Amino acid sequence: MSTPLASWHPQAAQRLQQFVSAVTDPSHSAYVEPSDRIATFDNDGTLWCEKPLYIQLAFVVERVKALAAEHPQWPHEEPFSAVLSGDLKRLQQLRMPEDVLTLVAATHAGMTQAEFQADVVTFFDHARHPRWQRPYTALVYQPMVELVQFLQQHQFTVYLCSAGGLDFMRVISARAYGIPPEHVVGSSIQKKYRPDGTFERTAELVKPINDQAGKPVLIERHIGKRPILAGGNSDGDIAMLDYVTQRSGASLALLLHHDDAEREYAYDAGAEAALTLAKERPWQVVSMRSDFLTIFPE
Repeated sequence: MSTPLASWHPQAAQRLQQFVSAVTDPSHSAYVEPSDRIATFDNDGTLWCEKPLYIQLAFVVERVKALAAEHPQWPHEEPFSAVLSGDLKRLQQLRMPEDVLTLVAATHAGMTQAEFQADVVTFFDHARHPRWQRPYTALVYQPMVELVQFLQQHQFTVYLCSAGGLDFMRVISARAYGIPPEHVVGSSIQKKYRPDGTFERTAELVKPINDQAGKPVLIERHIGKRPILAGGNSDGDIAMLDYVTQRSGASLALLLHHDDAEREYAYDAGAEAALTLAKERPWQVVSMRSDFLTIFPE
């Protein structure tokens, strides 16, 4: 029998196990009924690598380049100009999810849902990370995948709560994390139902997008229950972490800190406010350098 949370430092694993033990023990004051054991995890930078580019941005870059000849105005319009420039620094400055969703909506509007899903599958089958030259699905964080599985084994319903595209993540969530597509909460675009039973994608975003204060709103909309555990890594996750720890009863909020330049990346950009708040909030900061024995699957 495999050791639960084997890729975590023993002390970090023990803290997680103690929380799960408490909320699953009927005799414990922190006990939570299985139907209320809800966990939500951010995706980019929390469950898989988000550097040097968000994976969904890497997906859409090739599509923008392929369609550029049909849109002569794009080299003069942001965010299309940044993509077509090929300048990594400009690409890294694009906003997630706003700019990425704008690109996805513009480049995939008019497609059927099935056609879009086929494009996503093709991307994950062939694309490789520029630094490690491995498939993006091989760059999930092994300790976090173990945590997802550990929670599921203890009758938690685990949701992926991504600022990125709902439809993009639904294609890959089961394959990457063992989270079924119906348990994905994300930003999305409007669709039109066709008489032939298909859905056509439009260029209109559904509001709010699933970031910052929009995360609790969409958690309420899609799940209808307040999670007892949440994991994030950036300022965009502050509201979700607060939403969890403001419940009455046991809760656990995890903030993943990217502090391992050798095995992954070291950066605080985009998480400055969250890291500051973590000093005064009842959150647990997870250090990739200290708390992860390994980062990516072998």
